[in-house]
Amino acid sequence: MLSLNLTGATRLNIIVGDPIAQVKSPGGVTKAFVDRGYDGILVPVQVDGAHLKGLLAAAMEIRNLDGIIVTVPHKFACFEFCASSTERSRLLGSVNIMRRRPEGGWHGDIVDGLGFFGAVRANGGDPAGKRALLVGAGGAGSAIAMALVEAGVRSLAIHDNDVTRRDQLIAKLTTLRRAEIHAGSADPSGFDLVANATPLGMKAGDPLPVDVSKLKPGTFVGCVITSPAVSPLIEAARGLGCPTSTGIDMYNALQSSMIDFLLTRDGSR
Repeated sequence: MLSLNLTGATRLNIIVGDPIAQVKSPGGVTKAFVDRGYDGILVPVQVDGAHLKGLLAAAMEIRNLDGIIVTVPHKFACFEFCASSTERSRLLGSVNIMRRRPEGGWHGDIVDGLGFFGAVRANGGDPAGKRALLVGAGGAGSAIAMALVEAGVRSLAIHDNDVTRRDQLIAKLTTLRRAEIHAGSADPSGFDLVANATPLGMKAGDPLPVDVSKLKPGTFVGCVITSPAVSPLIEAARGLGCPTSTGIDMYNALQSSMIDFLLTRDGSR
């Protein structure tokens, strides 16, 4: 049972998104804070894009606010509010986590890719040498794409209905000179690993992000969705005999990296 002693000295951290009810991190992150001896909590905050700038401006003046976790759809927008960021964050132009710098402003990073890679490995997968298909080139998808390239995939196909966003991500990743990267489709035929980084499956009646009838048994299928815990894509893939990782697996692999980042007081890293 989580034991908190909330006082005026308790430090505040928030997770921002729209929607926000699906996130699982407030309880887990708060417990991890307690376990590490940090007197802090994580609170969910729902804010739409039109009011995000106002929230972030006000956040700078909240002196007991140490960190911000960022979820859909604000990862690209929040990058613009960071005074400094990691190299991978600068390449992708997005953040999913920010901490207050001692000298002022926010320092950002994007660690979604580390979580996805960790979830794949925890479930027996290994991207190295594989042909991978990524569906979704948003904030999480961009980070996952970079992680897959750095993990040594042979090739990476990227599919997104927003063709401009897809092509911008392909251009960014091509600068890494690590793998063959090209545009893909919703057809998973011939791929060893399929990653869903879209919200398709969160709402009843959503179409599946890929044509599951063309999945072959043995293809690893990973998904970022945390609610429902087993997305329709993962349920269908398991029915075909595919190894899988879920959004909850991804979060579990990601939480330690987020805590490490939030509790680091040197804004240069």
